[in-house]
Amino acid sequence: MQTIATDSVIEKTRELCQTIMEQPEFREIRKSIESFMNDESAKAQYQSLSERGEHLQHKQTQGVKLSDEEIADFERQRSEFFGNIVSRGFMDAQQSMHKMQETVGQYVSKTYELGRVPDADDFDSGDCGPSCGCSH
Repeated sequence: MQTIATDSVIEKTRELCQTIMEQPEFREIRKSIESFMNDESAKAQYQSLSERGEHLQHKQTQGVKLSDEEIADFERQRSEFFGNIVSRGFMDAQQSMHKMQETVGQYVSKTYELGRVPDADDFDSGDCGPSCGCSH
């Protein structure tokens, strides 16, 4: 059986990648990510918050009740992190990238399912369509 990743499919995939890169939103996403990656303080906050969240989640998984102080400390760290404009921009950029990847993936999956290029009406069961961002 031949693989579907023929030269023409790869070429069209590269064209899709180029189209994505040319979108103004993509440039803003990259700018936000680069700003974050160049901000050592924001990266340290992110690392600390992630580690703290994992620690608290692990405790909960083990059946240990979290103290009010632990919860308050985590919420304080979280508020500080999201209060940083560079950090907030990074998180928004990640979310936008995820939505874009999800939309492309849904269209490809639906193409395999239907055997044709899907249109907006093909995304049913209460869905507004893969690019609406409503989390259906």
